[in-house]
Amino acid sequence: MKNRIRLLHVPSESEAAQLLKSIGVEPYGIVSMAPKMRHLNILVEGLTPKVANIIKQEMLSQGGDAAVSRGCVDCSVSRTDALIMGTVKQVLRFAEKLSLQPFGLKDVSSDLRELLDRISRRRFLLRTPRREIGMAGRTLVMGVINMTPDSFSDGGMIADAESGLRQAERLIAEGADILDVGGESSRPGAGPVPLKEELRRVIPLIRRISREADVPVSVDTAKAEVARQAIDAGAEIVNDVTALRGDRKMARIVAEAGVPVILMHMRGTPRTMQKGDLVYRSLLGEILRFLSERVGHAVEAGIPPDRIMVDPGIGFGKSVEDNLRLIRHLGELASLGLPLCVGVSRKHFTGKITGVVRPGERIEGTAAAVTAAILNGADVVRVHDVGAMKRVAAMADAVRGKR
Repeated sequence: MKNRIRLLHVPSESEAAQLLKSIGVEPYGIVSMAPKMRHLNILVEGLTPKVANIIKQEMLSQGGDAAVSRGCVDCSVSRTDALIMGTVKQVLRFAEKLSLQPFGLKDVSSDLRELLDRISRRRFLLRTPRREIGMAGRTLVMGVINMTPDSFSDGGMIADAESGLRQAERLIAEGADILDVGGESSRPGAGPVPLKEELRRVIPLIRRISREADVPVSVDTAKAEVARQAIDAGAEIVNDVTALRGDRKMARIVAEAGVPVILMHMRGTPRTMQKGDLVYRSLLGEILRFLSERVGHAVEAGIPPDRIMVDPGIGFGKSVEDNLRLIRHLGELASLGLPLCVGVSRKHFTGKITGVVRPGERIEGTAAAVTAAILNGADVVRVHDVGAMKRVAAMADAVRGKR
């Protein structure tokens, strides 16, 4: 090449603004041009050919484009998806024009504006009854404490509250921002644990940690009574792998206590999730629809959005390829506008890829998956090896530009 010319990667509007400033663009020009530097691909599903054709023409008029079914031209299809392609600036102008259109396009316009607002939210504040947990400058590390004899990774290692407290102290010393205490395994094939047994396993430990340490405790349970007693013992977060489906009383308990909840995607139950049909027509689409519905259910039950986190459920009813694809496309979950918790620690797919059989030795695979998750949008990572993953997260945050 005769000229100094190169391709630029501009992942955020703030980096676009910095680049324009370095060139010497005036402030007004920066405000005007930064949205033109970010390209979006937005999928709108289930449109009539008439609506899809209008969307295509309006996007073309803005300098963008929209991909629709070839059957839209002669209306030989009853429904089609539309893939809208354009810069942030073009999509905003497109939304303005749609707001004046009939055939339900005003709703499409409103949804587009809401989507753009949600994907711009990257600074979260999670409110518990005892504190505010900021998720802006760095990724939070949630340390796992399994009070279970059958956990896939460390089952039977912690038998009572005393040994659990020693584990909690070690994880806190290693830098854990949150401790997640569970008394029922959610490994593939695991069966349910009786209520009294789960209470016996987790309540004494949660009470000890809450009394002796100043780190928020999350209770990993799908039982409302366990959640209620755990909150009374000092737990500040409920981590429900069933997303409030396992116990109809759970949403009310969480709402009345004013604690945050983590809603996770899972097909079936731990006993059945890796059996049968693991094929998804649209992996991200199904997960987004599921989490959106569960968030709506939580809000209707009285749990405000600033007390909700979502978890895509990596390893829960998904193949190895699904897990990898989900990590690559975590950024799509930003459309929910909520903090994202991701658990990849020591999971089977990391061992499958690296050839490591023993879960406790899957640290390299875990580190790579944690890094990829953070670079693609994770706000909280749930891990067993807190010390090592705290350092991994610090490096990933630095690369991502969160520090």
